[in-house]
Amino acid sequence: MTLVGTKTFQNYIDGEWVDAASGDTFESTSPADGSAIGAFPKSGPEDVDRAVAAAKTAHEEWRLVPAPKRGEILFRFAQLLAEHKDDLTELMTHEMGKVRAEAAGDVQEAIDMAYYMGGEGRRLFGQTTPSELRDKFQMSVRMPVGVVGAITPWNFPIAIPSWKTLPAIVSGNTVVFKPATDTPALGERYVELFAEAGLPRGVLNIVHGGGSSVGQRLVEHPDVPIITFTGSRETGVAVTKAAADGLKHVHLELGGKNAIIVMDDADLELAVDGIVWSAFGTSGQRCTAASRVIVHERVYDEVASRIVSRVEQMRLGPGWEDETDIGPVINRSALEKIHSYTEIGTREGANLLTGGEVASGNGLDKGFYYRPTVFGDVEAGMRIAQEEIFGPTTALIRVRDLDQAIAVSNGVKYGLSSSIFTDDVNKAFRAMRDLDTGITYINAGTIGAEVHLPFGGTKETGNGHREAGQAALDVFTEWKSIYVDYSGKLQRAQIDTLEGPSS
Repeated sequence: MTLVGTKTFQNYIDGEWVDAASGDTFESTSPADGSAIGAFPKSGPEDVDRAVAAAKTAHEEWRLVPAPKRGEILFRFAQLLAEHKDDLTELMTHEMGKVRAEAAGDVQEAIDMAYYMGGEGRRLFGQTTPSELRDKFQMSVRMPVGVVGAITPWNFPIAIPSWKTLPAIVSGNTVVFKPATDTPALGERYVELFAEAGLPRGVLNIVHGGGSSVGQRLVEHPDVPIITFTGSRETGVAVTKAAADGLKHVHLELGGKNAIIVMDDADLELAVDGIVWSAFGTSGQRCTAASRVIVHERVYDEVASRIVSRVEQMRLGPGWEDETDIGPVINRSALEKIHSYTEIGTREGANLLTGGEVASGNGLDKGFYYRPTVFGDVEAGMRIAQEEIFGPTTALIRVRDLDQAIAVSNGVKYGLSSSIFTDDVNKAFRAMRDLDTGITYINAGTIGAEVHLPFGGTKETGNGHREAGQAALDVFTEWKSIYVDYSGKLQRAQIDTLEGPSS
């Protein structure tokens, strides 16, 4: 894809590229320097209705396509993603702002997911079990549900669409996809490549536009039985309420307030590597970002000093420049929110060790850059240690032992990712057991999930469903239990047994 800055893009509905019914558009610009990416349809409910109708019609045929054949299309899609990885990476550095290495990783995750879910076309495992009755066979199978509404965020604009659309499609569902308005070009390119892979018309549709117009209608539409959403807790609650009347399948991936624990026996160089990567990768705009660092009191001062030293050497700049360590945050609203938490932390009495300001000079004024920020002497109950900031800010919390570290780590409303650095295997296993999160890392940061294990969290991080791995199939399928009685007579489960009727 060429970054022309003047191109007008369209929705993709029923295999055709079409404008919004209103003809209105909105512009996507780069958070790095404000340059134009393109104009996109500012769609409304009528565009959603058209896409849902196309998906509903396509489902009747798509569900009958043998699952291995559905998987083969995913394999072709994976190959196309790989062939276009460099172009997608370059586009992401401009439209979303990630540094090049991280943008490439985002695309690679979608490639991995496409290969993995393509393989599910030859698995989609059910179960067979023995019957309690003679001459009877029984099994369970996964069945597709229908039209999926997939609403995705801007921070992983290729990876997260793959987490949602690929298991849905290989299971035999069809999809209406609403990408974030901050990264519509990447969503558009994702759908273009899927169409090129040979996906039949109507199976995957994209409708651009805002949450109040496109997202709301998608959630409430009576012909959309599944909603999968990644975003804020507040919006997730609103999605759940709006979908409740339809008794829809709702999958939510919401916030995180993730902690890295550093014990006094840890390899501190390794720990600091993990902290810096987890706290400041993607400019802290990850649901798995390490926004808390819980450090044993014996090594607290040294860890704090090392982190500050590393952070102050990091270079801010556009993601497409090879020497950049930290790119921009996504927009001005995000920039203002991040800075508001610096002010909150200062008022709460935390010690601002470094950063804490909007970056300027050397062309940074053209974009939305925030200096990586580290707070020390943070109390576990402070807002900066409890609330999701979603920016390049982390809070250092001092503890006396492992029990207190685990209690502090668990003492937030979220439960996505956690980490501990220790050379003591007993401490590691206690952490694995006692940390109340959906993901736990040992001697690694809080980020770096792989596609063949479930991804998701506990408590207010979501509603219990998972993405990636075989668990991803659960929200997109219904279980059907099948019984085949070949005895030639009526047999009654729980009543007629091999010993005869119960008394």
